[in-house]
Amino acid sequence: MSNELSGKRILIVTSNAGVEHDELIVPRDRLRERGAQITHAALEDSEVRTYEHDLEPSETVRPDTTVDSVSADAFDLLVVPGGTVNADTLRTDSAARKLVQSCTENDVPVAAICHGPWLLIEAGAVAGKTLTSYPSLRTDLVNAGAEWVDEQMVRDDAAGWTLITSRKPDDLPAFVDAITARLSE
Repeated sequence: MSNELSGKRILIVTSNAGVEHDELIVPRDRLRERGAQITHAALEDSEVRTYEHDLEPSETVRPDTTVDSVSADAFDLLVVPGGTVNADTLRTDSAARKLVQSCTENDVPVAAICHGPWLLIEAGAVAGKTLTSYPSLRTDLVNAGAEWVDEQMVRDDAAGWTLITSRKPDDLPAFVDAITARLSE
């Protein structure tokens, strides 16, 4: 176990269903192994159902708290996993949108993967940013004022806050390494 992220506090936000398993579990476990304190907040105080490839049920995970019970200023970085249903549900939740807005206003980095940027669109956080996502979000992101690129990981520090994005579970090693690098600065 490494201590390179010792003392860093990372918040992962999800809905309670449709979360892409690896996009929740891999960052949670790898960043914890590197010394970070991880808090998982879900929309409701109940089990989170994860899936593989949106369709195959996987394990359930117990969150630590709820999204409406956390404050962006208590964390060093926000992670938004994908999963089509997860991201679609998060983007309709006012507490989740306000959390992202608070992060961007207070220079708390945000890391989103796969369909996670849907929440960022609804929070008004992508205009002027260069990012990647699952390819089906390209038009949504471009229409919201972002520049979309098809790369494994993209880091954008424009507009006073850092956004780290990746496309899919295969990109998780680069995604986690980019989060580690940002928090190690």
